Amino acid sequence: MTGYAAFASRIQGTGVLADPWLEGEARFRAKPVVLDEVRYRDLAAAAAAIAAVHEELAQIVARDPDLLDSFFGLTPWQRGMWQCSAPDWHGIARADVFMTADGAKVCELNSDTPSGEAEAVLLSALIASEHPGLIDLNAGLPRRFVAMCEAWARTVGRDGPLTVGLLYPTELTEDLSMVAVYRGWLEQAGHRVVLGSPFNLGLATDGRATLFDVPCDVVVRHYKTDWWGERLPVFDDEAPFDDREPLVQPLLTLLQASVQRTTAVVNPFGAVLTQNKRAMAFCWERIDRFSATAQAAIRRFLPRTVRLELAREDLWQQRERWVLKSDYGCEGAEVIVGKDVDQASWEGTLAHAIATRWVAQSYFAAESDPHGDVTNHGVYVIGGQAAGVLARVHAAAVTDDAARIAPVLLRAARRTEGAA
Repeated sequence: MTGYAAFASRIQGTGVLADPWLEGEARFRAKPVVLDEVRYRDLAAAAAAIAAVHEELAQIVARDPDLLDSFFGLTPWQRGMWQCSAPDWHGIARADVFMTADGAKVCELNSDTPSGEAEAVLLSALIASEHPGLIDLNAGLPRRFVAMCEAWARTVGRDGPLTVGLLYPTELTEDLSMVAVYRGWLEQAGHRVVLGSPFNLGLATDGRATLFDVPCDVVVRHYKTDWWGERLPVFDDEAPFDDREPLVQPLLTLLQASVQRTTAVVNPFGAVLTQNKRAMAFCWERIDRFSATAQAAIRRFLPRTVRLELAREDLWQQRERWVLKSDYGCEGAEVIVGKDVDQASWEGTLAHAIATRWVAQSYFAAESDPHGDVTNHGVYVIGGQAAGVLARVHAAAVTDDAARIAPVLLRAARRTEGAA
């Protein structure tokens, strides 16, 4: 067995990453993305800076709740999630960072339910020993994740061995690898782990949230905020969702435990605000409300982003200059790159997009390798600091299921003897 088939066999040998193919194509590649220290520092700095910008944004909105309606247009249940958690939003996030001729650019911060941790950690560990002299950039991610959960537990007065609930959509399979590694990392640290979905939630007599009647000190929430609340179309000619009603009782149960500080929820439900792409538009449209440091980070790292209702009339003949993104679309879904579609498709999108559900972001040309491939550096941010990288390599402008996930290694700069 040679080539990718041999590598695929090793991947399956992890016992976690079960399918190295997707629709007959390779999901992974053995060749690592190798970052030098300067490049990694640039990527990490961009990710941390934009996370800090989102922290300021959360504080601004917490002080001015009228913005929930006037700017963000949150639904009633989305407002409730924010109001019960504000200004808390952060535990683990993933900034999607691209290198350009103008340096690092963060096209978005996935602050709600970031995924890919299993692929990032296991792939890098799988090939690190084959590259002596290079460092596994993701080796510390498990420890950082566990430490973050333990820190959140202390906010509700819990210490020592914890009971952690992993809450996820059990009917879907794409993130089972992430759930498996989270469970392994937590159990190896001495914590008890219970798995379940929102429909398995309850309340214990001491006020803690339960999963299958087991009281939890921490609930790791890998169930998207826009799935807890009202699910509404983003196009005016789109059929309504079959499951469009909010998960009222499960949501109230978990919010009660969170508000009463009996169970810590990670990520907090405040991520309903920071995950909304109108947050990026707020950074540009209301940049004067941020600190000087945040303003500099916005201008340096975040492509100009505006609400579609303010820009739509200017976009019709500026197709190649813009990217359209729906407010809660993720992993390439509901992203329209003007350069990649014809004028008729572009105008059709603009005609039917519900403007209050979309933003327009300035297009930027990402750096490509000699084969024409672009790397999306998904920089994990835990507690505001970079903690690892998910590298997805692709030829298209949008990072979607066709992207191949690669290991990530660091080439440390050589130090001269006696150097400080």
